Amino acid sequence: MTEGTERSEKADPAGINEQAPIRGEGEIEVAAQPKVVWDVLSGLERWPEWNPDVKSMSVRGPLAPGSVFRWKAGPGTITSTLLRVEPPRLIAWRGNTLGIKAIHFWWLRPRDGNTFVRTAESYDGLVARLLRRPIQRALDDGLDGGLRHLKAEAERRATAAEQD
Repeated sequence: MTEGTERSEKADPAGINEQAPIRGEGEIEVAAQPKVVWDVLSGLERWPEWNPDVKSMSVRGPLAPGSVFRWKAGPGTITSTLLRVEPPRLIAWRGNTLGIKAIHFWWLRPRDGNTFVRTAESYDGLVARLLRRPIQRALDDGLDGGLRHLKAEAERRATAAEQD
């Protein structure tokens, strides 16, 4: 195994694989406390309820590093393994689908009564290298959509909690 290949299969403890041919990131401010945003994001089994891009989800194990979840988004089923779980500020996983090796991080930070959310993801592998442009567009669209859907659900839950 070459050094480049070895690096592409491991998550940098601070983030995504910066050497991968496809990388994307996004951020958004959510009008909800970090705990509310964390509950939405970390409730893996409920993703299909609030994110229309996620068609199905099954989780094996607790919300802890090493636990595996399988989900359908886009053209393939993704098998992911949690890498880091640090409530309510960080969750990260690695996943594989259709010859693509992905690493995805979400960071949450309190900001003036709201939550600043940043996400980043990298794709590596032969398919990512061969189909770089269309996959890059799909990743950018997916990150943007994921942030918008997360914001909408967290703000919906925060508003509902205020009304109770």
